[in-house]
Amino acid sequence: MLTFVALASVLLLGIVPEQTEAISIYTGWERHALLGSDVRLSCSFFSWRGTSDDVTFSWTYRPDGSRDSISIFHYTSGQAYVDNKGPFRDRVEFVGNPGKRDGSILIKNLDYNDNGTFTCDAKNPPDIVGRPSSVRLLVFETVPIQAGVITGAIIGVVLGLLVLIVVIYYLMRFLVARRVFSLSVSKQGKKKREGTQARQ
Repeated sequence: MLTFVALASVLLLGIVPEQTEAISIYTGWERHALLGSDVRLSCSFFSWRGTSDDVTFSWTYRPDGSRDSISIFHYTSGQAYVDNKGPFRDRVEFVGNPGKRDGSILIKNLDYNDNGTFTCDAKNPPDIVGRPSSVRLLVFETVPIQAGVITGAIIGVVLGLLVLIVVIYYLMRFLVARRVFSLSVSKQGKKKREGTQARQ
């Protein structure tokens, strides 16, 4: 009965509640960084609406081997709030651009204890229903072998393509020059034959 009264009053007064739609949040899958360096953890979202003035971003951190997460950063009402008691105090900086749906943070002076999962949640009212996205951070003393191998493979492929392009270029020039030379030789031979026939 109470539900019917509420719906009837909404219809009579012409009040239509603002509909919410899902929001999709994106972070990277995994980030590798060197001990003592800085790392940018990206977070963005997709919403069917324009960016709200009330957009919010929240970051939490769960260390490897732990079930509990701690809040390390929150952005709301145009202000950034960094946790000043936890392991990231004085090491987290907001580097995002809320107007461009970017809630990225920078973590400075990385330590092995920073290994873990960072989760970003975003709200773009009235679109507030979304699944937070997580990125795993791995801190190394030196560049991991896998990353070095992948980088080397990419460089090798690029250099190989450049060499192939140069070889094809010079091969085409050689073939064109040979074709031009054979045409000029055949023209000269034809002229000589025509001259000989004319004299006869």
